[in-house]
Amino acid sequence: MDKIQFLNIGYGNVVSANRVIAIVSPDSAPIKRIVQEGKEKGSLIDATYGRKTRCVIIMDDGHLVLSPNMPETVGGRLSAEQKGN
Repeated sequence: MDKIQFLNIGYGNVVSANRVIAIVSPDSAPIKRIVQEGKEKGSLIDATYGRKTRCVIIMDDGHLVLSPNMPETVGGRLSAEQKGN
């Protein structure tokens, strides 16, 4: 069984690093549509604390997590976490 690892996505919020599918920028039209669909379905988690969304994290169960950190920042943390194993 894999050890549970958490990924810091900003302001003390964490997600399960093992369940992350993609970390993307929210600027493109397709991602904006995906976020809107997530709002409508109730599968959107807003972890921005009212700040600008700079990153959308797509989880393996279909949930979307909005983060105020840049995709490069979150991706770098994920890479560092995986290297630590």
